[in-house]
Amino acid sequence: MGSTAANRNKPSPTRRPLVLITGSAGLIGTRLAAALGRHFDVVGLDLRCTGTDHDCREVDLTSDESLEAVLDDIAAGHGTRVASVIHLAAYFDLTNQPHPLYERLNVGGTRRLLQALRRKFDVEQFVYAGTMLVHAPTEPGVPITESSPLEAKWIYPRSKLAAEAVVAEEHGDIPAVLLRIAGLYTNDCGSAFVAHQIQRIYERRLTGHLYAGDPARGQAMIHIDDLVELVERLVERREQLPAKQPGGASQPLALLAGEPAVMTYEALQNRLGELLHGEQAWRTRSVPHVLAQAGAWVQEKTEPAVPDAIDRGEPPFIRPFMAAMSEDHYEIDIGRARGLLDWSPQHRIRDTLPEMVDALQADPPGWYARHKLAPPQWMQTSEEEGYDPAALKARFDETRRTEHDRTRWAHFLNIGLGGWVLTSPPTLGYTDPAMTASDIATGLWIILFATLSLSRQADWARLATAAAGIWLTLAPLVFWTPSAAAYLNGTLVGALVFCLAIVVAPMPGIAPMAKLTGPDIPRGWSYSPSAWTQRLPVIALAFVGLYISRYLAAYQLGHTPQAWDPFFGDGTERVITSSVSEAWPVPDAGLGGFTYLLEILTGLLGGRARWRTMPWVVVLFGILIVPLGAVSIFFIVIQPIVIGTWCSLCLVAALAMLIQIPYSYDELLATGQFLAQRRRQGKPLLRVFLFGDTADGTGADQPSEDRPSEFDRPARAVLGDIFGGGVSLPWTLAVSTLLGVWLMCTRLIFDTAGAQAHSDHLLGALVVSFSVAALGEAGRSLRLFNLVLGMAVMGAPWMLDGGSLTADVAGVAVGAVLIALAIPRGRIRCRYGDWDKFVI
Repeated sequence: MGSTAANRNKPSPTRRPLVLITGSAGLIGTRLAAALGRHFDVVGLDLRCTGTDHDCREVDLTSDESLEAVLDDIAAGHGTRVASVIHLAAYFDLTNQPHPLYERLNVGGTRRLLQALRRKFDVEQFVYAGTMLVHAPTEPGVPITESSPLEAKWIYPRSKLAAEAVVAEEHGDIPAVLLRIAGLYTNDCGSAFVAHQIQRIYERRLTGHLYAGDPARGQAMIHIDDLVELVERLVERREQLPAKQPGGASQPLALLAGEPAVMTYEALQNRLGELLHGEQAWRTRSVPHVLAQAGAWVQEKTEPAVPDAIDRGEPPFIRPFMAAMSEDHYEIDIGRARGLLDWSPQHRIRDTLPEMVDALQADPPGWYARHKLAPPQWMQTSEEEGYDPAALKARFDETRRTEHDRTRWAHFLNIGLGGWVLTSPPTLGYTDPAMTASDIATGLWIILFATLSLSRQADWARLATAAAGIWLTLAPLVFWTPSAAAYLNGTLVGALVFCLAIVVAPMPGIAPMAKLTGPDIPRGWSYSPSAWTQRLPVIALAFVGLYISRYLAAYQLGHTPQAWDPFFGDGTERVITSSVSEAWPVPDAGLGGFTYLLEILTGLLGGRARWRTMPWVVVLFGILIVPLGAVSIFFIVIQPIVIGTWCSLCLVAALAMLIQIPYSYDELLATGQFLAQRRRQGKPLLRVFLFGDTADGTGADQPSEDRPSEFDRPARAVLGDIFGGGVSLPWTLAVSTLLGVWLMCTRLIFDTAGAQAHSDHLLGALVVSFSVAALGEAGRSLRLFNLVLGMAVMGAPWMLDGGSLTADVAGVAVGAVLIALAIPRGRIRCRYGDWDKFVI
C-alpha cells in the first residue's frame, strides 16, 4: 500500500495516530515510547521485549517471515495508517571488526523494513536514526553541515552510511528523514566513551592521563532528553517538513542533532579530575599517534595472556583504530533543526558532568554495573564487607592526599640527590667511562622522575625513581669500578633515593580496603608479625652482613690491598678469590652486600599490617632471607671442603643471615594464611598478592590511625618484643647449636681428616642451621631434622675414615645427645592461628 495523499485515510476518531519504533527496548527507544505515548499509540519492535512498559512486539528484522507476521498483526489491530516510523534498531560494537549483522541488520534490515512498510501501510513519515560520524571530520571552528562531505571512517558508521543509501533508494513516497545524531549521553552517563573516561580518572589509571594526539579536539554530544524532544517535534510537525533535501536535492531530508558547543577532550578531562578528585588541572599528556596505536595493538594482542586478576577480565577499551582517529574533530551546525523545528539543545555535557559524577559516587558498584564496567576489586570487597564504597574511596583519597602533601619534601630531596649523582663523576674523580656514563644517565633519570613524583597523580614515577636507586647500588659491581668513592656513593645515595621514593608514605599500589580497613594482628595470632619490633632484629643483622660484605667486596674490586682475617691468616683472601667466587660475573661479596641492602630496604617498607597490605613485599623479604640464607650456609659448608680454608668474616656474615631466619618466617606464615583465606573467599589471588586486602583479626574494627604504636610502651616491653617476639631459646636448642659448632670444629679438636672431617663439618653446619631456624616458635618443628642428623652423626664413624677412636666415640655420643635434644618442643609463648596445630 502506498502513501500518496490520495489514499491516506483519516484516523478513526476513537483511535490515536500510530507510531512504530524499532529497537524500542533500548535506551532511546524506551524514552521515546514513553514520551510519544502521551499523544500517540506506540508499538515497539525489538528482538527482545523483556522489561518494556509499552506495547512491544518481538521481531527479527533480518527475517522476512518474522517481519511480515508482526506487521500483519499490527495492521490487524491498529489499521494501516502510520503517523511515523522511528527506525532505531541497529547492530553496534567497538571492535571495528566485520560482523554479519552490519550488513544483515543495519543495511538489509532497513531495506526489508521499508519494502514491507510500502506494501502494507500508509506511512506519513520514516525517521532513520543515523550518526554524525557518516561525515568527514572537520577542524575546530569549522562546523559540519548536512551538506558537508560524507566519509565514514570505521565499520559502524560505514554501515549507517550504507543504510542511508538504502533509505534514499527504498523510501519511495514515504517522506524520510535522515537524523544524524551526535554522541548520546544521559544524566547517569550513558556513553561508553565518557564512562570509560570517568572510570580511568576515578581509578587514577595511568591511561587517564594520556591522549593520542591533540587533546584540543572533541566531538559533539547530545543529551537523551534533547534527542527525545527533537524526535517528538519531528513526529508532531511531520506534515510541515520538506520531503526532500532543501535546494532541490533528491535525497531524503537530513538533520544534524547535537550540541553546537564542543567540549574538548582536555576540557572534559580537567572537569572530571576536578569533580572526582578536587584537582583543578588534571594533567593530560599527548602521545604520538604511532606510539598510541602500537600501545593499543600490544594491549589488544596480549589481553588473552593477562591474568583476569590484573585486568579483571575486561578487554581493552581503546583499540588501535580509535588511536588512529583520535584527532578527528566533530563540531556540527544545527541551523536546519533550529529553522525547521524551532529546536535547540537545553542541556550541555559540561553542566551534566556533575550529575554523572554524583550518580557514580552515590552508588559506585551500581554505576559500574549499569555501564558494563568491571569494578575494582576493592569496590567489590567493600560492598561485601559492609563498607560504603564511595565513603571509603573519599577517605582513601583524602588520606593519600594528606600523606603526599606531608612528604613532598622527600621528592625535592631526591631531585637534589639526582643532581648529586649527576655531578659525582667529576667531583669524585671517576676514571672508568662506563661508571661515569651510568651515573650521569641515572642522575638525569632521578631528577626527571622525582620531579614527576611531586604530583599525586604520578605514583608510577616514584617506582621509576626507586628503580634508579636500586641500579645505583648495583652499577659499581656490574662495571667492576676501580673507584672506592663510586662504590660508596652508589650504596649510600642509591639506598637514600629508594627510601625517599617509596618507603616514605604513601606507598604506591595499596588497595583502599587494605589501607583503611582490617587488622594489624592476624586472626588467632597473639602479635603482629609485621610490627617494627619484629623487623628490627632482621634489619640490624642485615646491617652487620652489609658492612662485612662491602668490606670483602672492596678487596675484590681492588679498593683495599688486603682482607683481614683474625683466625685463619690469609683464609679470607683465599676464599673470596677462589674459583667459586670468581665464577660469578660480578664480585660475589658485593652481590651479598647488595642482597643485605635489599633486605634492609624491603624491611623498611610498609607498616604493622603489611602481611596483608603488601604481601608481595613480605614474600620478597622472605626470599631474600630464607633461600639466600640457605645459599650462605652452603658456601660456609664448602669452604674447608672445596677451598681448604675458612673465612672468619664470611662465617660472621653467614651467622647474621642465619639468625634472621627465625625472625622472618612468622611474617611469611601470616601472609600465606591471609592469601589462603582470601582465596577461599573467592578473591583473585594474584590481585590480593599485589595490592593487598582487608582481613579478619584483632583491631579490625578500629581505624588504623587510632591504633597505638608498639613503641608507646615501657622500654622493657619494647626490648622484650624485639628480642623475643615469636622467637625463644629453649635450652635444648641452645645445646644442639653448640654441639653443631663442636662438630664443625672436630678437625681442630681431634685432628680429624678426610671424609670424616668433611662429614662432621657438613652435619655440624646443618645441625646449627636447623637448631637456629627452630628458635622461631612457628618453625619449632624444624628441630625434628636433628633426629635424622643425629643418626647420621652416630653412623658416620662406622662408615668413614679419618677420625681417631676418641673422635669416633665422641661423635657417637654427640649424635645420641642430638636425638634426645630434638624430642622436647620447649615452651611456646605465642599463638599462630590455624598454624598452632603444626607447632609440634
